[in-house]
Amino acid sequence: MPLFKKKPKQEPLTNIDMWARPEMLVTFRGEIMPGKDRESRTFRVKTVLSNGRVTLYDFPDEHRKGAFEPINFRRNLTK
Repeated sequence: MPLFKKKPKQEPLTNIDMWARPEMLVTFRGEIMPGKDRESRTFRVKTVLSNGRVTLYDFPDEHRKGAFEPINFRRNLTK
């Protein structure tokens, strides 16, 4: 019995697993950027990587789903 097991290869995300899409807006949680209002914490997704992380326009590095507020698709709707 081997001591170290190989990790199974991570499959690319399917449409069901994707939490973000290119060009959609995402907002960082307030704990990550304290003292900034919602508009200054909101960025547009540039690319979605196969591991589920995203890169953003005008903001460095890759970010995971947990860094953002839950997505509310009805937030921008008006009555």
